[in-house]
Amino acid sequence: MKTTANKKQNERKVMNNKFDELAKGLAQSVTRRGALKKFGVGLGAVALASLGLTNKAKAGNRACRGFAEPCLQDHQCCSNFCRRPLSGDKKGAFCF
Repeated sequence: MKTTANKKQNERKVMNNKFDELAKGLAQSVTRRGALKKFGVGLGAVALASLGLTNKAKAGNRACRGFAEPCLQDHQCCSNFCRRPLSGDKKGAFCF
């Protein structure tokens, strides 16, 4: 019985320590400049990943068209999304 009780106490101590570390990490102040910089880097990485990786995924066989290439139907694009102009005309459509 003592070993089970000791295990539970040790688990509680470990969880409390982990929670304390998390709380301390969240409580540290971040400057506005630092937060905006990290946000900008993250946003830029997402933009590059979404544009770059889809074009290179099937670049070997070129069965699909990359970002901003002209298209007529969705299946022609690597992203499966052919963006048509607001007028609805198929001329001027491009892969998005």
